[in-house]
Amino acid sequence: MHKNITKLLAGIACLCAFGVATPSFADAPVKTEAATTTAVAAPAVTPVPDAAPAAAAPVPAAAAPAAAPVANKGDTSFMMISTLLVILMTIPGLALFYGGLVRSKNMLSVLMQVFMVFALVIVLWCIYGYSIAFTEKTAFFGGFDRLFLNGIWDPAKGTFAAAATFSKGVVIPEFVFVAFQGTFAAITCALIVGAFAERAKFSAVLAFVVLWFTFAYLPAAHMVWFWTGPDLITNAATSASEALKAGWIWQKGALDFAGGTVVHINAAVAGLVGAIMIGKRVGYGRESMAPHSLTMTMIGASLLWVGWFGFNAGSSLEAGDVAALAFVNTLLATAAATLSWVFGEWISKGKPSMLGGASGAVAGLVAITPAAGFVGPMGGLVIGLLAGVICLWGVNGLKRLIGADDSLDVFGVHGVGGILGALLTGVFAAPQLGGQGIFDYVTNKMSADPYSIGHQVWVQAQAVGTTIIWSAVVSVIAYKLVDIVIGLRVPEEEEREGLDITSHGEQAYHG
Repeated sequence: MHKNITKLLAGIACLCAFGVATPSFADAPVKTEAATTTAVAAPAVTPVPDAAPAAAAPVPAAAAPAAAPVANKGDTSFMMISTLLVILMTIPGLALFYGGLVRSKNMLSVLMQVFMVFALVIVLWCIYGYSIAFTEKTAFFGGFDRLFLNGIWDPAKGTFAAAATFSKGVVIPEFVFVAFQGTFAAITCALIVGAFAERAKFSAVLAFVVLWFTFAYLPAAHMVWFWTGPDLITNAATSASEALKAGWIWQKGALDFAGGTVVHINAAVAGLVGAIMIGKRVGYGRESMAPHSLTMTMIGASLLWVGWFGFNAGSSLEAGDVAALAFVNTLLATAAATLSWVFGEWISKGKPSMLGGASGAVAGLVAITPAAGFVGPMGGLVIGLLAGVICLWGVNGLKRLIGADDSLDVFGVHGVGGILGALLTGVFAAPQLGGQGIFDYVTNKMSADPYSIGHQVWVQAQAVGTTIIWSAVVSVIAYKLVDIVIGLRVPEEEEREGLDITSHGEQAYHG
């Protein structure tokens, strides 16, 4: 185990070094105060007018305060549909994708883990998770203003709170934002279980998820995605002051449209640490552990692809142009990654496989996630093509180098794909390559400053490195605590018989 952990740390160091060593392609730095689209939590407020000049004309009678923005029903409907699509990604999408990849004796155990993790995290999210992730406190953790979703509904006034989007004066109901972000938290935690499938105790999985969700996911979401919204930004001073209230990685100017760091890298590192600490499956490398139903895996991958349109396009928080851009990028990059993975496998192994097609699609979805609303379609095409072949290496060459039994290749696909996508976001977000560049909320248009690819890639690398280290440290501690109190692994005889019967007393199939 110590040897494997040493390899893991060496691999992490290499990945970080790759990000740090990226060369600069332009001299001008990116404006960190001109934050671009990710997720917003703070209720929208009326913009504050600029201060009056020192020597002013007689002051006219005060104008009536502007009416608070009202949520558009089209945006609200779009966000509710996007939320439903993300639920579809997890149950049944991810559950069937993972379930088909394990042996038949463990099919129900994987379905049960994904289903229960989803339910558990949604409950925790509404009790305290949303408040810690998306309220103002520090650069690393939010506060407790929204514990139990308190304050969203005001019974005295009979009003509901709104959440800001990425356009001034445009809001959505905060309850819709709560639900949307809750599904992100749930699928992130569910992704982890694929790394140690077929051998972990069900009670240990649930206990670990509680700890990891609280101390890894929530801080990551706050650091990357929390800001106070665009409405208070009226000049350079307010831009700087509002930026100081945002999450630590947001302040640096990192771009993560829908969760390359928060979701995929975060979960992949936790899964890899778990695969190492729990140990290899009984018979790994000696017995056949082929997927029992690639039909189920194909169905699951297809549901993931469909649901991912809500995941990526919904992260725009509005039914507008950026949502359309994220939509087409999700379509194109995923198709490109499917082709590159299958053709790469065909060339290297002699035959194209359904497993390769499904894996390539997921790799493309992962890689385009942080870039979806920032890059142009041709940038998305390149990201997808690279994701297919590089993640193919991730589940073969890199997996052998690390030496861990990552059962369903969580790190090879979500970790490698997430890192690749996060770094390439910094490249293809450049306007000179068809990207969106950086939005300046002071002028309320795209920044006039030259876009520095080298600087932005360096910022992206810092976000990647922070996520890897944070998730790894929290994961090691959480797994160790659970192992001491509950024990991480089922006994060998139960593992050989299968977790469906020994852990849940039921079978997926009957003869």
